[in-house]
Amino acid sequence: MKRSGGSSREGSTVHGTQTNLEKNTVKDLGWDCVRPGAPEVGTPAAQIVVTVEDFAELPVKAPIAHAGPERGWLPVNMVNVLHTDADTQELETDILGTPVRIRATPVEFHWDLGDGNTITTTDPGKPFPSERVSSEYRFEGWYDITLTTTFTGQFSVDGGEWQDIEGSIEIESDSVELYAKSLESRLVNGSTDEDDNKDEDEDEEEPWIPDRTPDTEGPIDPEARHRRI
Repeated sequence: MKRSGGSSREGSTVHGTQTNLEKNTVKDLGWDCVRPGAPEVGTPAAQIVVTVEDFAELPVKAPIAHAGPERGWLPVNMVNVLHTDADTQELETDILGTPVRIRATPVEFHWDLGDGNTITTTDPGKPFPSERVSSEYRFEGWYDITLTTTFTGQFSVDGGEWQDIEGSIEIESDSVELYAKSLESRLVNGSTDEDDNKDEDEDEEEPWIPDRTPDTEGPIDPEARHRRI
């Protein structure tokens, strides 16, 4: 948004307008009084202001969400580590020929685990073995994990000082598919070395993971809750 002050001097008043560049609208700011004895008022310089609506239309990138092991599954009741990048982003734009820089800073992360459990935190988390931001699934099935990041913004006009943008925006990341697997213990007869080696090889293999269908979707946790970390 660009705020322009076109002044009209009539005795002790000035007149201003406000132009929204995105919506192509002009708002009449009315007349303002000038105190007696004040310096002569000329046409005020144009002032550029970036609103939260302008901020929301900029291409702020969604952080990449990471959940669970990279293999795409984890055992039921095992810790599911959640983390993302928390980098501040800088973007450049141009308003009526004036360069404007925008700084978007992630300040809060909301995780939806897909089973009814949610987590809100200011901590972006770290990869395993960290468990700073983590959860677990109580039931077997496929789940979508969704991250929504809240950004606050600042803007700088033509290399000037940084100014805060009033309000914040939310950006949703691509969801992560994860399968929670119930692992059952099995008894083996280790009577021969050959059998022992065979069992060890089988244990190293990945367990069978079913295709995602309506029948393999994970259920909602009846004890689901929201946590703030």
